[in-house]
Amino acid sequence: MTMKGTLNDVHHCVEVLKDTTALRDVIDKNIHDQTLAQKSAFYVADLGVILWQQVRWRAKMERVRPFYTVRCNSSPVVIELLADLGTGFVCSSKNELDLVKGFGVPSQDIMLGGMCKQLAHIKYAAKHNIPLLVCDNEAELRKIARCHPKAKVILQLMSDSCCEREKTALVFGLTLKDCRRLLENAKELNLNIAGVKFNVPSCCQDAEALCRAVSEARCVFDMGEELGFEMNILDIGGGFDGSEAQLEKVSATLRPMLDMYFPPSTSLSIIAEPGSYYVSSAFTLAVNIIDKKSLGRDFSDQAHNTLSANDEPEFLYYMNDGVYGSFTNKLLCEDSVSMPLVHKEVTAEEPLFSSSLWGPSKDDLDQVLERCLLPELNVGDWLLFSSAGDNSLRATFTNADELEPPVFYTITEYDWKEIDKFGITLDRRIKNFSLVPCCLQSNMSEASVSTPA
Repeated sequence: MTMKGTLNDVHHCVEVLKDTTALRDVIDKNIHDQTLAQKSAFYVADLGVILWQQVRWRAKMERVRPFYTVRCNSSPVVIELLADLGTGFVCSSKNELDLVKGFGVPSQDIMLGGMCKQLAHIKYAAKHNIPLLVCDNEAELRKIARCHPKAKVILQLMSDSCCEREKTALVFGLTLKDCRRLLENAKELNLNIAGVKFNVPSCCQDAEALCRAVSEARCVFDMGEELGFEMNILDIGGGFDGSEAQLEKVSATLRPMLDMYFPPSTSLSIIAEPGSYYVSSAFTLAVNIIDKKSLGRDFSDQAHNTLSANDEPEFLYYMNDGVYGSFTNKLLCEDSVSMPLVHKEVTAEEPLFSSSLWGPSKDDLDQVLERCLLPELNVGDWLLFSSAGDNSLRATFTNADELEPPVFYTITEYDWKEIDKFGITLDRRIKNFSLVPCCLQSNMSEASVSTPA
Protein backbone atom coordinates (compact mmCIF):
# COMPACT_ATOMS: atom_id res chain seq x y z
CA MET A 1 0.00 0.00 0.00
CA THR A 2 1.42 3.38 -0.94
CA MET A 3 1.44 6.41 1.31
CA LYS A 4 0.34 9.09 -1.10
CA GLY A 5 -3.03 10.75 -1.53
CA THR A 6 -4.44 13.47 -3.75
CA LEU A 7 -7.28 15.90 -3.16
CA ASN A 8 -9.70 13.68 -5.04
CA ASP A 9 -8.92 10.43 -3.22
CA VAL A 10 -11.69 8.86 -1.16
CA HIS A 11 -9.29 6.83 1.01
CA HIS A 12 -5.94 7.98 2.35
CA CYS A 13 -2.90 6.28 3.82
CA VAL A 14 -1.26 7.83 6.85
CA GLU A 15 2.17 6.52 7.74
CA VAL A 16 2.81 6.07 11.46
CA LEU A 17 6.38 7.04 12.26
CA LYS A 18 8.45 5.62 15.08
CA ASP A 19 9.24 8.39 17.54
CA THR A 20 12.90 8.10 16.50
CA THR A 21 12.05 8.71 12.83
CA ALA A 22 12.42 12.27 11.59
CA LEU A 23 10.11 13.86 9.03
CA ARG A 24 13.25 14.51 6.96
CA ASP A 25 13.64 10.72 6.60
CA VAL A 26 10.22 10.56 4.93
CA ILE A 27 11.19 13.41 2.59
CA ASP A 28 14.48 11.68 1.75
CA LYS A 29 12.70 8.42 0.99
CA ASN A 30 10.20 10.05 -1.34
CA ILE A 31 12.88 12.07 -3.11
CA HIS A 32 14.70 8.78 -3.64
CA ASP A 33 11.53 7.25 -5.10
CA GLN A 34 10.87 10.28 -7.31
CA THR A 35 14.45 10.25 -8.59
CA LEU A 36 13.76 6.76 -9.91
CA ALA A 37 10.47 7.94 -11.45
CA GLN A 38 9.16 11.22 -12.93
CA LYS A 39 10.57 13.64 -10.31
CA SER A 40 7.21 15.20 -9.49
CA ALA A 41 6.79 17.83 -6.80
CA PHE A 42 5.19 16.42 -3.64
CA TYR A 43 4.10 17.32 -0.12
CA VAL A 44 4.84 15.63 3.18
CA ALA A 45 2.27 16.45 5.86
CA ASP A 46 2.75 15.94 9.59
CA LEU A 47 -0.74 15.52 11.05
CA GLY A 48 0.72 15.70 14.54
CA VAL A 49 1.31 19.43 14.00
CA ILE A 50 -2.42 19.93 13.44
CA LEU A 51 -3.22 17.91 16.54
CA TRP A 52 -0.92 19.98 18.73
CA GLN A 53 -2.28 23.23 17.30
CA GLN A 54 -5.71 22.08 18.48
CA VAL A 55 -4.27 21.30 21.93
CA ARG A 56 -2.79 24.82 22.12
CA TRP A 57 -6.02 26.39 20.95
CA ARG A 58 -8.07 24.67 23.63
CA ALA A 59 -5.57 25.72 26.29
CA LYS A 60 -5.35 29.39 25.27
CA MET A 61 -8.77 30.10 23.72
CA GLU A 62 -11.10 28.05 25.92
CA ARG A 63 -14.16 30.24 25.27
CA VAL A 64 -13.64 30.36 21.50
CA ARG A 65 -14.63 27.55 19.17
CA PRO A 66 -12.57 27.38 15.95
CA PHE A 67 -14.30 27.28 12.56
CA TYR A 68 -11.61 26.19 10.11
CA THR A 69 -11.38 28.21 6.86
CA VAL A 70 -11.57 25.51 4.18
CA ARG A 71 -10.22 27.63 1.32
CA CYS A 72 -6.91 27.81 3.18
CA ASN A 73 -6.24 24.11 2.55
CA SER A 74 -8.95 21.72 1.40
CA SER A 75 -7.04 18.47 1.91
CA PRO A 76 -9.70 15.86 2.78
CA VAL A 77 -7.41 14.37 5.43
CA VAL A 78 -7.13 17.76 7.13
CA ILE A 79 -10.90 18.29 6.93
CA GLU A 80 -11.67 14.88 8.39
CA LEU A 81 -9.13 15.22 11.20
CA LEU A 82 -10.39 18.68 12.18
CA ALA A 83 -14.00 17.49 12.00
CA ASP A 84 -13.17 14.69 14.41
CA LEU A 85 -11.42 17.19 16.67
CA GLY A 86 -14.68 19.12 16.89
CA THR A 87 -14.05 22.22 14.83
CA GLY A 88 -16.64 23.98 12.70
CA PHE A 89 -15.95 25.07 9.11
CA VAL A 90 -16.16 28.22 7.02
CA CYS A 91 -16.87 27.46 3.35
CA SER A 92 -16.87 29.82 0.39
CA SER A 93 -18.28 27.60 -2.39
CA LYS A 94 -20.61 24.70 -3.11
CA ASN A 95 -17.63 22.37 -3.59
CA GLU A 96 -16.31 23.22 -0.13
CA LEU A 97 -19.78 22.73 1.38
CA ASP A 98 -20.00 19.31 -0.30
CA LEU A 99 -16.54 18.36 0.95
CA VAL A 100 -17.30 19.24 4.56
CA LYS A 101 -20.76 17.69 4.60
CA GLY A 102 -19.25 14.53 3.12
CA PHE A 103 -17.53 13.96 6.45
CA GLY A 104 -20.78 14.19 8.38
CA VAL A 105 -20.28 17.68 9.79
CA PRO A 106 -23.64 18.94 11.13
CA SER A 107 -25.15 21.85 9.21
CA GLN A 108 -25.12 24.10 12.28
CA ASP A 109 -21.32 23.73 12.40
CA ILE A 110 -20.88 25.18 8.90
CA MET A 111 -20.77 28.83 7.89
CA LEU A 112 -21.06 30.18 4.33
CA GLY A 113 -18.52 33.00 4.26
CA GLY A 114 -17.54 35.48 1.58
CA MET A 115 -18.92 38.94 0.96
CA CYS A 116 -20.21 38.35 -2.61
CA LYS A 117 -21.94 34.99 -2.60
CA GLN A 118 -23.46 33.43 -5.70
CA LEU A 119 -27.22 32.92 -5.56
CA ALA A 120 -26.68 29.23 -6.24
CA HIS A 121 -24.48 28.93 -3.15
CA ILE A 122 -27.02 30.69 -0.95
CA LYS A 123 -29.79 28.43 -2.27
CA TYR A 124 -27.58 25.39 -1.66
CA ALA A 125 -27.03 26.49 1.94
CA ALA A 126 -30.80 26.90 2.38
CA LYS A 127 -31.49 23.48 0.86
CA HIS A 128 -29.07 21.80 3.27
CA ASN A 129 -30.17 23.82 6.32
CA ILE A 130 -26.82 25.57 6.72
CA PRO A 131 -27.86 28.51 8.89
CA LEU A 132 -24.84 30.82 9.24
CA LEU A 133 -24.15 33.38 6.48
CA VAL A 134 -21.90 36.45 6.65
CA CYS A 135 -23.11 39.77 5.21
CA ASP A 136 -21.77 43.33 4.92
CA ASN A 137 -24.09 45.19 2.52
CA GLU A 138 -27.72 45.69 1.61
CA ALA A 139 -27.55 43.91 -1.76
CA GLU A 140 -26.20 40.79 -0.07
CA LEU A 141 -28.87 41.08 2.61
CA ARG A 142 -31.62 41.12 0.00
CA LYS A 143 -30.13 38.08 -1.77
CA ILE A 144 -30.19 36.18 1.52
CA ALA A 145 -33.76 37.27 2.25
CA ARG A 146 -34.85 36.01 -1.17
CA CYS A 147 -32.93 32.70 -1.23
CA HIS A 148 -32.46 31.76 2.44
CA PRO A 149 -35.05 33.56 4.60
CA LYS A 150 -34.35 31.30 7.62
CA ALA A 151 -30.65 32.15 7.70
CA LYS A 152 -28.85 33.38 10.79
CA VAL A 153 -26.98 36.39 9.44
CA ILE A 154 -23.64 37.52 10.86
CA LEU A 155 -22.81 41.19 10.20
CA GLN A 156 -19.20 41.81 9.16
CA LEU A 157 -17.64 44.84 10.86
CA MET A 158 -14.95 46.88 9.10
CA SER A 159 -11.53 46.48 10.74
CA ASP A 160 -8.83 49.11 11.04
CA SER A 161 -5.57 48.37 9.26
CA CYS A 162 -2.04 49.37 10.17
CA CYS A 163 -0.14 48.10 7.14
CA GLU A 164 0.00 49.42 3.60
CA ARG A 165 -1.01 46.12 1.99
CA GLU A 166 -4.24 45.94 3.95
CA LYS A 167 -4.97 49.64 3.35
CA THR A 168 -4.71 49.23 -0.43
CA ALA A 169 -6.82 46.03 -0.50
CA LEU A 170 -10.53 46.01 -1.23
CA VAL A 171 -12.41 47.20 1.87
CA PHE A 172 -15.06 44.89 3.28
CA GLY A 173 -17.20 45.33 6.33
CA LEU A 174 -19.61 47.77 7.92
CA THR A 175 -19.13 50.90 9.98
CA LEU A 176 -21.23 51.30 13.12
CA LYS A 177 -23.50 53.70 11.22
CA ASP A 178 -23.91 51.16 8.39
CA CYS A 179 -24.79 48.47 10.94
CA ARG A 180 -27.74 50.48 12.26
CA ARG A 181 -29.11 50.89 8.72
CA LEU A 182 -28.59 47.20 7.84
CA LEU A 183 -30.24 46.06 11.06
CA GLU A 184 -33.28 48.16 10.22
CA ASN A 185 -33.35 46.72 6.69
CA ALA A 186 -33.17 43.20 8.08
CA LYS A 187 -36.12 43.97 10.34
CA GLU A 188 -38.14 45.06 7.31
CA LEU A 189 -37.10 41.91 5.40
CA ASN A 190 -37.98 39.70 8.37
CA LEU A 191 -34.42 38.34 8.46
CA ASN A 192 -32.72 37.07 11.60
CA ILE A 193 -29.50 38.92 12.53
CA ALA A 194 -27.79 36.54 14.94
CA GLY A 195 -24.39 38.10 15.55
CA VAL A 196 -21.35 40.11 14.59
CA LYS A 197 -17.98 39.31 13.03
CA PHE A 198 -14.78 41.33 13.12
CA ASN A 199 -11.42 40.43 11.64
CA VAL A 200 -8.15 42.03 12.77
CA PRO A 201 -5.25 40.87 10.51
CA SER A 202 -2.30 39.23 12.25
CA CYS A 203 -0.04 42.09 11.14
CA CYS A 204 -2.27 44.67 12.89
CA GLN A 205 -3.11 42.91 16.14
CA ASP A 206 -1.98 45.41 18.73
CA ALA A 207 -3.99 45.61 21.93
CA GLU A 208 -5.73 48.82 20.88
CA ALA A 209 -7.05 47.37 17.61
CA LEU A 210 -8.37 44.23 19.30
CA CYS A 211 -9.99 46.18 22.13
CA ARG A 212 -11.65 48.57 19.69
CA ALA A 213 -13.00 45.66 17.62
CA VAL A 214 -14.57 43.99 20.68
CA SER A 215 -16.13 47.22 21.94
CA GLU A 216 -17.61 48.02 18.50
CA ALA A 217 -19.03 44.50 18.33
CA ARG A 218 -20.70 45.13 21.69
CA CYS A 219 -22.25 48.31 20.27
CA VAL A 220 -23.74 46.37 17.36
CA PHE A 221 -25.08 43.74 19.78
CA ASP A 222 -26.81 46.49 21.71
CA MET A 223 -28.30 47.96 18.52
CA GLY A 224 -29.59 44.57 17.45
CA GLU A 225 -31.10 43.72 20.82
CA GLU A 226 -32.77 47.13 20.88
CA LEU A 227 -34.46 46.25 17.58
CA GLY A 228 -35.58 42.87 18.92
CA PHE A 229 -32.92 40.57 17.44
CA GLU A 230 -31.57 37.67 19.49
CA MET A 231 -27.84 38.35 19.18
CA ASN A 232 -25.93 35.29 20.36
CA ILE A 233 -22.91 34.77 18.06
CA LEU A 234 -19.61 36.67 18.14
CA ASP A 235 -17.08 35.80 15.42
CA ILE A 236 -13.58 37.15 16.14
CA GLY A 237 -12.40 36.23 12.63
CA GLY A 238 -9.00 34.98 11.51
CA GLY A 239 -5.62 36.65 11.91
CA PHE A 240 -3.86 33.70 13.60
CA ASP A 241 -0.45 33.12 12.02
CA GLY A 242 0.13 29.74 13.67
CA SER A 243 2.81 30.67 16.20
CA GLU A 244 2.28 29.87 19.85
CA ALA A 245 3.63 33.29 20.86
CA GLN A 246 1.06 35.14 18.76
CA LEU A 247 -1.77 32.94 20.04
CA GLU A 248 -0.65 33.69 23.60
CA LYS A 249 -0.56 37.43 22.87
CA VAL A 250 -4.04 37.47 21.29
CA SER A 251 -5.46 35.38 24.10
CA ALA A 252 -3.98 37.62 26.79
CA THR A 253 -5.48 40.70 25.12
CA LEU A 254 -8.88 39.28 24.19
CA ARG A 255 -9.73 37.32 27.32
CA PRO A 256 -10.34 40.28 29.66
CA MET A 257 -12.10 42.25 26.91
CA LEU A 258 -14.45 39.37 26.13
CA ASP A 259 -15.13 38.81 29.82
CA MET A 260 -15.96 42.50 30.22
CA TYR A 261 -18.21 43.03 27.18
CA PHE A 262 -19.52 39.46 26.75
CA PRO A 263 -19.46 37.80 30.20
CA PRO A 264 -19.35 33.99 30.37
CA SER A 265 -22.72 34.07 32.13
CA THR A 266 -24.42 35.08 28.86
CA SER A 267 -25.58 32.41 26.43
CA LEU A 268 -23.15 33.62 23.79
CA SER A 269 -21.30 31.48 21.25
CA ILE A 270 -17.84 32.86 20.48
CA ILE A 271 -16.19 31.48 17.35
CA ALA A 272 -13.07 32.25 15.31
CA GLU A 273 -11.87 31.44 11.78
CA PRO A 274 -8.31 30.08 11.94
CA GLY A 275 -6.97 28.68 8.67
CA SER A 276 -3.22 28.87 8.24
CA TYR A 277 -2.97 28.48 12.03
CA TYR A 278 -3.65 24.76 11.64
CA VAL A 279 -2.00 23.82 8.36
CA SER A 280 0.82 26.16 7.41
CA SER A 281 3.63 24.51 9.37
CA ALA A 282 2.18 21.01 8.93
CA PHE A 283 3.11 20.75 5.24
CA THR A 284 6.52 20.67 3.54
CA LEU A 285 6.72 20.98 -0.27
CA ALA A 286 9.56 19.35 -2.21
CA VAL A 287 10.22 20.72 -5.72
CA ASN A 288 12.71 19.72 -8.38
CA ILE A 289 14.95 22.02 -10.45
CA ILE A 290 14.07 21.43 -14.12
CA ASP A 291 16.08 24.21 -15.81
CA LYS A 292 18.55 26.99 -14.98
CA LYS A 293 20.01 30.14 -16.52
CA SER A 294 23.18 32.00 -15.62
CA LEU A 295 23.12 35.78 -16.03
CA GLY A 296 25.46 38.69 -15.39
CA ARG A 297 25.00 40.75 -12.22
CA ASP A 298 23.19 43.41 -14.28
CA PHE A 299 20.66 41.53 -16.36
CA SER A 300 18.23 44.35 -17.15
CA ASP A 301 19.05 43.53 -20.78
CA GLN A 302 18.67 39.77 -20.76
CA ALA A 303 19.60 39.50 -24.42
CA HIS A 304 23.25 40.07 -23.36
CA ASN A 305 23.73 37.41 -20.76
CA THR A 306 27.34 36.41 -21.33
CA LEU A 307 29.76 36.61 -18.41
CA SER A 308 33.14 38.26 -18.32
CA ALA A 309 35.97 36.76 -16.28
CA ASN A 310 35.25 39.05 -13.33
CA ASP A 311 31.46 38.77 -13.36
CA GLU A 312 29.76 36.97 -10.49
CA PRO A 313 26.90 34.90 -11.93
CA GLU A 314 23.29 35.31 -10.97
CA PHE A 315 21.17 32.19 -11.38
CA LEU A 316 17.57 31.77 -12.47
CA TYR A 317 16.19 28.37 -11.47
CA TYR A 318 13.00 26.90 -12.91
CA MET A 319 11.08 24.45 -10.71
CA ASN A 320 8.39 21.89 -11.48
CA ASP A 321 5.84 23.87 -9.44
CA GLY A 322 5.01 27.58 -9.40
CA VAL A 323 2.43 30.29 -8.82
CA TYR A 324 -0.11 28.53 -11.06
CA GLY A 325 0.15 25.54 -8.75
CA SER A 326 1.24 25.23 -5.12
CA PHE A 327 2.45 28.83 -4.88
CA THR A 328 -0.85 30.35 -5.98
CA ASN A 329 -0.80 32.53 -2.85
CA LYS A 330 1.74 34.71 -4.65
CA LEU A 331 -1.00 35.71 -7.10
CA LEU A 332 -3.66 36.17 -4.43
CA CYS A 333 -1.66 38.54 -2.25
CA GLU A 334 1.81 39.81 -1.59
CA ASP A 335 2.75 37.25 1.03
CA SER A 336 6.40 36.34 0.85
CA VAL A 337 7.59 32.80 0.25
CA SER A 338 9.93 31.41 2.87
CA MET A 339 13.54 30.73 1.98
CA PRO A 340 13.84 27.10 0.84
CA LEU A 341 16.29 24.53 2.12
CA VAL A 342 18.62 22.80 -0.33
CA HIS A 343 18.12 19.06 -0.04
CA LYS A 344 21.59 17.97 -1.17
CA GLU A 345 24.54 18.20 1.20
CA VAL A 346 26.28 21.58 1.03
CA THR A 347 29.56 22.40 2.79
CA ALA A 348 30.01 25.60 4.78
CA GLU A 349 32.78 26.65 2.40
CA GLU A 350 30.61 26.44 -0.69
CA PRO A 351 29.93 29.91 -2.18
CA LEU A 352 26.42 31.38 -2.30
CA PHE A 353 25.03 33.17 -5.36
CA SER A 354 22.19 35.60 -5.88
CA SER A 355 19.33 33.50 -7.27
CA SER A 356 15.67 33.72 -8.25
CA LEU A 357 13.12 30.90 -8.35
CA TRP A 358 10.53 30.47 -11.09
CA GLY A 359 7.69 28.09 -11.93
CA PRO A 360 7.68 25.83 -15.00
CA SER A 361 5.57 28.10 -17.25
CA LYS A 362 8.42 30.64 -17.74
CA ASP A 363 5.68 33.27 -17.57
CA ASP A 364 6.74 36.68 -16.23
CA LEU A 365 4.18 36.29 -13.42
CA ASP A 366 5.43 32.83 -12.47
CA GLN A 367 8.12 34.09 -10.12
CA VAL A 368 8.11 32.30 -6.77
CA LEU A 369 11.05 34.07 -5.10
CA GLU A 370 12.60 37.23 -6.51
CA ARG A 371 15.96 37.12 -4.76
CA CYS A 372 17.70 34.68 -2.42
CA LEU A 373 21.20 33.36 -1.75
CA LEU A 374 21.78 29.74 -2.72
CA PRO A 375 24.72 27.51 -3.58
CA GLU A 376 24.89 26.70 -7.27
CA LEU A 377 22.23 24.11 -8.08
CA ASN A 378 21.96 21.68 -10.95
CA VAL A 379 19.00 20.36 -12.89
CA GLY A 380 17.60 17.48 -10.85
CA ASP A 381 18.40 18.99 -7.44
CA TRP A 382 15.62 19.39 -4.89
CA LEU A 383 14.46 22.33 -2.76
CA LEU A 384 12.30 22.03 0.36
CA PHE A 385 9.76 24.70 1.32
CA SER A 386 8.61 24.43 4.93
CA SER A 387 5.35 25.97 6.19
CA ALA A 388 3.78 25.26 2.79
CA GLY A 389 0.28 24.28 3.89
CA ASP A 390 -1.41 27.67 3.54
CA ASN A 391 -3.33 28.39 0.29
CA SER A 392 -1.54 25.60 -1.55
CA LEU A 393 -3.79 22.55 -1.78
CA ARG A 394 -6.60 24.34 -3.57
CA ALA A 395 -4.58 25.34 -6.61
CA THR A 396 -5.85 25.03 -10.17
CA PHE A 397 -3.25 23.71 -12.54
CA THR A 398 -3.53 25.30 -15.98
CA ASN A 399 -1.45 22.71 -17.82
CA ALA A 400 -3.54 19.64 -18.56
CA ASP A 401 -0.41 17.47 -18.36
CA GLU A 402 0.30 18.62 -14.79
CA LEU A 403 -1.22 16.89 -11.80
CA GLU A 404 -1.62 18.27 -8.31
CA PRO A 405 1.38 17.19 -6.22
CA PRO A 406 0.72 14.04 -4.22
CA VAL A 407 0.60 14.32 -0.44
CA PHE A 408 2.35 11.83 1.85
CA TYR A 409 0.63 11.93 5.23
CA THR A 410 2.49 11.02 8.41
CA ILE A 411 1.99 11.04 12.16
CA THR A 412 4.23 9.79 14.96
CA GLU A 413 3.12 6.97 17.22
CA TYR A 414 3.13 9.37 20.17
CA ASP A 415 0.95 11.95 18.44
CA TRP A 416 -1.50 9.32 17.23
CA LYS A 417 -1.94 8.05 20.77
CA GLU A 418 -2.63 11.62 21.89
CA ILE A 419 -5.73 11.65 19.65
CA ASP A 420 -7.38 9.25 22.09
CA LYS A 421 -7.55 12.10 24.59
CA PHE A 422 -10.01 13.79 22.24
CA GLY A 423 -12.30 10.78 21.98
CA ILE A 424 -11.18 9.72 18.53
CA THR A 425 -10.64 6.08 17.68
CA LEU A 426 -9.82 4.69 14.27
CA ASP A 427 -12.58 2.09 14.17
CA ARG A 428 -15.34 4.42 15.36
CA ARG A 429 -14.58 7.78 13.74
CA ILE A 430 -11.78 8.20 11.19
CA LYS A 431 -13.02 5.79 8.55
CA ASN A 432 -11.10 7.21 5.59
CA PHE A 433 -7.63 6.71 7.08
CA SER A 434 -5.48 3.61 6.72
CA LEU A 435 -2.53 3.54 9.10
CA VAL A 436 0.61 1.95 7.70
CA PRO A 437 3.73 1.34 9.80
CA CYS A 438 6.98 3.08 8.96
CA CYS A 439 9.74 0.94 7.47
CA LEU A 440 12.24 3.62 6.45
CA GLN A 441 15.89 2.64 6.43
CA SER A 442 18.68 5.00 7.41
CA ASN A 443 20.33 4.12 4.10
CA MET A 444 17.92 5.56 1.52
CA SER A 445 19.26 3.27 -1.22
CA GLU A 446 17.56 0.45 0.69
CA ALA A 447 14.30 2.34 1.26
CA SER A 448 11.13 0.42 0.56
CA VAL A 449 7.45 1.27 0.37
CA SER A 450 5.52 0.72 3.57
CA THR A 451 3.02 -2.13 3.76
CA PRO A 452 0.12 -2.66 6.13
CA ALA A 453 0.67 -4.43 9.40
